[in-house]
Amino acid sequence: MTSIQAATYTIHFQEKAYIELANLIRNNNYSSIFVLVDDNTIMHCYPRFMQLLETDKPIEIIQIDAGEIYKNIDTCIGVWNAMTELGADRKSLLITLGGGVITDLGGFVASTFKRGIDFVNIPTTLLSMVDASVGGKTGVDLGVLKNQIGVFANPELIVLDPEYLHTVTPREIRSGTAEIIKYGMTHDIRLFNEIKDNPELNIIDLIHRSIEIKNEVVLEDPKEKNVRKVLNWGHTIGHGVESYFLESDHKENLTHGEAIAIGMVCEAYISSETLGFSKDKLEEIKKAIHTIYGKIEILEDDFSAILELMKHDKKNIGGEINFVLLKDYEDFKIDCKVPSNLIIDSLKYYNIN
Repeated sequence: MTSIQAATYTIHFQEKAYIELANLIRNNNYSSIFVLVDDNTIMHCYPRFMQLLETDKPIEIIQIDAGEIYKNIDTCIGVWNAMTELGADRKSLLITLGGGVITDLGGFVASTFKRGIDFVNIPTTLLSMVDASVGGKTGVDLGVLKNQIGVFANPELIVLDPEYLHTVTPREIRSGTAEIIKYGMTHDIRLFNEIKDNPELNIIDLIHRSIEIKNEVVLEDPKEKNVRKVLNWGHTIGHGVESYFLESDHKENLTHGEAIAIGMVCEAYISSETLGFSKDKLEEIKKAIHTIYGKIEILEDDFSAILELMKHDKKNIGGEINFVLLKDYEDFKIDCKVPSNLIIDSLKYYNIN
């Protein structure tokens, strides 16, 4: 796979990525190297990483608990304390080895420690490969509110090694697939068509194109002032659903992709009602999402709480909920205002078989 050049860093693939990482470490003469892992990646990914990394510098491991519920400021404090106790300074390097929680949280930790140290992202899940690790967003959740605390900060490079996908569950692969579907609907419909038409598709084949799309959008609008908002397609309702299931004692937590898939169905419905998005394509989306992810039970009693959580979405201005909507595949409109009753109708539509 050809390397992809971002604004201030490069995304390298497979064996070349490890060579470039070794060059980075050698050329910058870092005082110390820290690797942030969780319970899963220390066992399943760290051995491969150490086998392929060529450096004679000592490496310190910092391990956190796995899971979205640990993506918070308390975990950051634990990592900052560990780095301090281990003698980290402004010439230290932090390598994040893990999924979206690790790359988001690790990037935030690095970009704020001593006002900022270098970091490298090594995403190990499909979701982090095609979305979380790319684009310079770092941050943590505030309670159940997604990514409320964070900064824009770019890594020195990204090591993209698809072999790590052999360590994750099919459910996690489906979670990351939702972000590829998002890119397909908004920028390259071929991606969505390949996913819905080929149940045996090797999803690795779509990773490079997905990263290309995200990188192109971020290069045009790095701070999400305008067109980068399109990357939130499906996320406005999706984040509300994800947060609600996360805080509910009587609900099983959803993966990020499962929630975003629900959001894409709902927001396609709103697009159809407000921008004339094709009813046939709307049905196509719902059928594909239900086939890939199953249908999650969202009770009408849940609607008002989901709506309340959506009011905290980062894209909102002046208390109004802002949406990205589709006029057609590959034809979107940002900053759309949607009344609450239409959001409720979209959740009802998702529930219909």
